[in-house]
Order: sequence, then C-alpha cells, then structure tokens
Amino acid sequence: MKKIGRLDRPDNSGSAQLFTNPVLEKMSRTHISIPIALFLGVGLYSFYIGISTTTISFLQAVSLFLGGYFVFTLVEYLLHRYLYHMIPDTKFKDKLQYNVHGVHHDYPRDKDRLAMPPFISGLYAVILYFLFNFLMGDLSWYFLPGFLVGYSSYLGVHYVVHAFQPPKNFFKVLWVNHAIHHYKDPDVAFGVSTTLWDHVFGTFPKK
Repeated sequence: MKKIGRLDRPDNSGSAQLFTNPVLEKMSRTHISIPIALFLGVGLYSFYIGISTTTISFLQAVSLFLGGYFVFTLVEYLLHRYLYHMIPDTKFKDKLQYNVHGVHHDYPRDKDRLAMPPFISGLYAVILYFLFNFLMGDLSWYFLPGFLVGYSSYLGVHYVVHAFQPPKNFFKVLWVNHAIHHYKDPDVAFGVSTTLWDHVFGTFPKK
C-alpha cells in the first residue's frame, strides 16, 4: 500500500503530537461538534441576511443553496485528491501534507483530528464569504449557506465513518468507500460525503 503518513501501517488507537508547544498542540485538536456548529450557524445567519435584504424568488434561493452544496462536493474531492495527497517532494510539502492530512492516515481513529481546528475553519468561512460575494454579489447570501452545509455534512459523515462501526443503512456505502481509501488503496475513493466524483473521475474502487 502506498505510504501517506509516517507509520508503516495505520494505528487505530494512538494519536500524534504535532507540536512541542502545548498551546499549539491543544489548538490543533477539536471536537467535531465545534466546526459543525460554526458552519451551520454562519450558514443560517447568511441565509437570514439573504431573505432580509434581497428580493429573489424562492426557487432561485433554493437553487443557489443547492448549487453551493453541489459545488462543495466537487471542492471536497479536488482538495482531498490534489492537496491532501500531494506528492511531498520538498521538505515544506512533506511537513504541510503530513500536518494537514498524513497524520490522519497514521491515526485514522483519533477523534480530535477529524476536522480542521476552529480558528482555521473560521478563516476558511471568512475567505469563502469574500470570494463568493466578489463573484456573485448578494446572491452569495444563498450560495454560501449551501456550501457550508455541504462542509458540515462532510464533517459529520467523516466523523461517523471513523468513530463508529459500519451502520446498516445508506451510510455503509460511504463507510466502506472510506475504509478502502485508508486501509487498502489511498489512490482511490477520495470522496467522503459522496462517491459521485469518484465515479466521474474514475477513482471509484474497483470490485
């Protein structure tokens, strides 16, 4: 199996220390509920602002929201495939790739590192707001919530597939897909919240 982290095989019971500074080490961890609540809260507020300050139709608002959600699923796939799994051919890339994602492959059941810490994810939300506002103006008030709900869904699914045994419902497909990515072949199954883009780009695991 291609090596993504530092260990020869995943450690399902351990956790890595990324920083010697105890404050930085603490800040590198988060309970999954914190970023989910943050993104859902910002998304709800954004949608409220949109309803309060714009006059677009209900159908347009829903379409923008669903569009934001759909775009997030593509961004999720592309980031996972091309950023998180970048080739660490320099010292900087090696350290970045490990701190961002390699450590997760080494310790896949470390529940405190199944999401970016709040100060980083909060910065993402601010950047996304300005980006979408620049591209879409007031329509971003509806697009941004869809994107953030998509991110929250990803975080929730990611937590479920790592923290619990495979359920007897539709989540099982996602659980199996992500387990293949971690324990069999890290060059396939990059989608976490959906397998759509793995089918589109030919990275869905072969039977």
